[in-house]
Amino acid sequence: MKKYTCIIIDDDEIDRLTVLSFAKRFPVLTILGVFESADEALPFIEKENIDILFLDIDMPGLNGIDFRKKTLEIPVCIFITAHPEHAVESFEIETLDFIVKPLKLDRFTQSMNRIEEFMEIKLKASLFESSIGGDTIYIKEGHEQIKVKLHEILYLEALKDYTLIITDKKRHCVLSSIGLLLKEDHFQSFIRIHRSYAIQKQYIQKINSTEIVLNNDMTIPVGRSYKDNLSLLL
Repeated sequence: MKKYTCIIIDDDEIDRLTVLSFAKRFPVLTILGVFESADEALPFIEKENIDILFLDIDMPGLNGIDFRKKTLEIPVCIFITAHPEHAVESFEIETLDFIVKPLKLDRFTQSMNRIEEFMEIKLKASLFESSIGGDTIYIKEGHEQIKVKLHEILYLEALKDYTLIITDKKRHCVLSSIGLLLKEDHFQSFIRIHRSYAIQKQYIQKINSTEIVLNNDMTIPVGRSYKDNLSLLL
């Protein structure tokens, strides 16, 4: 079993112990430290290789948002906070999940499932290679090269520094941000409609100002910053 190292930071003792007790239920986690302030944790992370942060936001001294900005090299950050108003800001600094207190075991379990899926994708992901023909890409999966026809791709989904390439048969992953991918000549037919999604118009079943339904019944939200791109789909 692949194991992941983590630390817990929360100035509230009960919340800190709750996260600790839940984390101990998952053998995949190795808990390296538990801290009551971000300032206390900073020297520790300089000496340790950490995979996951379980992090409060509203703390004396260095708050959780500023702490995350200083620790972006840590792959996974899970904010656990009583302040939902920080959600939008948190996802601008590479946050995998945002949990509003009080923390419940089922919600923590959902977050653990997301962590394991993300880590698995991160391990498998590799840069794609373009074919000479121009309508096909080859995606490295282990020692194999998987051929994917561009016209078979239903949509692209951003996942931090990676992009999921979704077909009706399989989900592939490449080590490239969605923004960089869409600058490639091969992906000029894709229209970005959300910070996390880009689609091809031939797969649209229904469209309105807030969401798009694809032929496979997948519903994709339309981001406010991308509403002008809807005209490209009509």
